[in-house]
Amino acid sequence: MQRNILLIIVLLAIGGFFYFDAGQYLSLDFFNSQKQAISEYQQAHPLFVALVYFVIYVAVTAFSLPGAAVMTLVGGALFGLGWGLLIVSFASTIGASLAFLIARGLLRDWVQQRFASHLTAINQGVEKEGEFYLFTLRLVPVFPFFVINLAMALTPIRLWPFYWVSQIGMLAGTAVYVNAGTQLAQLDSLSGILSPALLGSFVLLGLFPWIAKLIVAVVKRRKIWSDYKKAGFKKPRQFDNNLLVIGAGAGGLVSSYIAATVKAKVTLIEKHKMGGDCLNTGCVPSKAIIRSSRINHYLQRATDYGLKNVSGEVDFPAVMARVEKIIATIEPHDSVERYTELGVHCVQGEAKIVSPWEVEVNGETLSARNIVVATGGRPAVPDIPGIESCDYLTSDTIWNIRELPKRLVVVGGGPIGCELAQALVRLGSEVTMVVRSQLIPKEDADVAEQVIRQFQQDGIRVLEQSAIVELQQGDECKTVVVSINSSDEIRIDCDQVLLAIGRQANTEHIGLESVGVACNDNGTVAVDQHLRTRCPTIYACGDVAGPYQFTHVASHQAWYAAVNALFGSFKKFKVDYSVIPWVTFSDPEVARVGLSEKEAKAKEIAYEVTKYGIDDLDRAIADSEAHGFVKVLTVPGKDKILGVTIVGYHASELIAEYILAMRHGLGLNKIMGTIHIYPTLSEANKYAAGEWKKAHKPEGLLRWVEKFHTWRR
Repeated sequence: MQRNILLIIVLLAIGGFFYFDAGQYLSLDFFNSQKQAISEYQQAHPLFVALVYFVIYVAVTAFSLPGAAVMTLVGGALFGLGWGLLIVSFASTIGASLAFLIARGLLRDWVQQRFASHLTAINQGVEKEGEFYLFTLRLVPVFPFFVINLAMALTPIRLWPFYWVSQIGMLAGTAVYVNAGTQLAQLDSLSGILSPALLGSFVLLGLFPWIAKLIVAVVKRRKIWSDYKKAGFKKPRQFDNNLLVIGAGAGGLVSSYIAATVKAKVTLIEKHKMGGDCLNTGCVPSKAIIRSSRINHYLQRATDYGLKNVSGEVDFPAVMARVEKIIATIEPHDSVERYTELGVHCVQGEAKIVSPWEVEVNGETLSARNIVVATGGRPAVPDIPGIESCDYLTSDTIWNIRELPKRLVVVGGGPIGCELAQALVRLGSEVTMVVRSQLIPKEDADVAEQVIRQFQQDGIRVLEQSAIVELQQGDECKTVVVSINSSDEIRIDCDQVLLAIGRQANTEHIGLESVGVACNDNGTVAVDQHLRTRCPTIYACGDVAGPYQFTHVASHQAWYAAVNALFGSFKKFKVDYSVIPWVTFSDPEVARVGLSEKEAKAKEIAYEVTKYGIDDLDRAIADSEAHGFVKVLTVPGKDKILGVTIVGYHASELIAEYILAMRHGLGLNKIMGTIHIYPTLSEANKYAAGEWKKAHKPEGLLRWVEKFHTWRR
């Protein structure tokens, strides 16, 4: 309602301006012809004339009407340089602020919703340095001020910063026009005010903040080097390596591989096992045990397939032996031997950064022009009363057990907790999950409901909105005291407790503090858009840097870290997080890329939802896996994909088509127009696109087509 009223006011103001040809009164010719009469009236009523002038100026700029430049000249002619500059400066800024508010009220929400995906980077830049950008634009009168008012209104910049930056930034240009107005009789047109030389001066003035910013960056960098020098750090005259990489997980392996590929001399340092968490305690072993548990689950479901139920007691030691065998089979991919053949110098030992260019390992000091920190993360351990006396498990230590816990409490409802809870219940454990909020909290409620339904069928007891109050270690079992909904407390006896509440970055004992490298509040290393830390020679990637703690993101970041470290003096690359997919490997699997409904609402991004139930898919029915759905978020009225969530059998494979589509800007029409093999699970993607198309069919045209066919009969 308010927007409609505002629109009517704006339309009336602009319409009245042109209908009554008010523009003729805001021309140099009109003022010069009436100058004598206006001056005489001003002498008799100086304050009234100033007030009327002020109001008219504010109105002209507020409604972005033509004539502001002439009004500025008139201000100089009527009030002189001093008073004219004062009046015009405030009138123009107040008018600009009103124009800003009008444009924001009428257009911002619509523009932000319609072009949300394109404006993300702009919004982030404005939130970070919006005042700086605005100041630069205000200094250069080549950019029409009314265009700046409208454009900035569409961004997240707040009104007060917009006002005071405009007040200061427009002062120089306003002064030129007001001063020119004092000689108004000698001007034939506005083009006589801004000569090429003056325009060039303004351009240089506009470039000054950028130049100043560059100078400040150089000064800061010099200060950093000066501080290092004062601290006793001495830059080596020559380096042993082009790049030193600390940590041989996904990020470290890829960084060192890239460096070796471009013929740089690189040393990779790992204190534990090559392959890091992913190979040894994360992705590989978890998928191996999930597969074993799923096979056992299939045996239990044998009657669903018309077979005799052949399930029996699980040989858990054999299951864990299989996990070890799979790790050993994949291990050569990440081995010292392989990376040595690729040209990487591998060192086993604990690394410590001792200078911006040097790392100490095994009593030896190695130097490099740049260092990449890829030390990964470890399971987070909460501060729970009694935990110090409790022999708990984490996603790192669970692989050491050889006896299946009969009763298991899993703390945490994220991907790690879900995957291991379901795997162990299907192998024979009695599992209870203690979940602080919602199961798989980053996903939508309908996703969590689908997973909980299967968990309950598997026999998992899921306690949402709950928290552990205390852990008690008894002689024969452990007791977990749980608070539900912050009120009721229950006691759960169990044989083991698995902590799966997330991961924390490994930043301790590697010397980051000695070179002034800071960490974020969540414990990850603070890096810029190029993955560089405060120390210009040190970069970080993977779990230690965040913000996404996935193996595939670590590998993705590693390219940017390595390339920027090696070639950053020529060209830097900003890390691209625009299309990040992830999967929870539960059953059903939960795969997502882009926005969820929860995120879209939080960011106030308009969207449409298209949902296709996999229970209708022929291949899923044939495989007795007819459950789950494909949910696609699109721009309202368009087939542009904002995000996709797939819940179901092999969702981790099905999502790949949507990842490709989003990465390369392909819409649902392209997916629908692609032939998918029958009968396959991938047809679900095409049918989801078909559901969108049905919802957007041209009803009006189809009515005419129906009449055409009726006529043809």
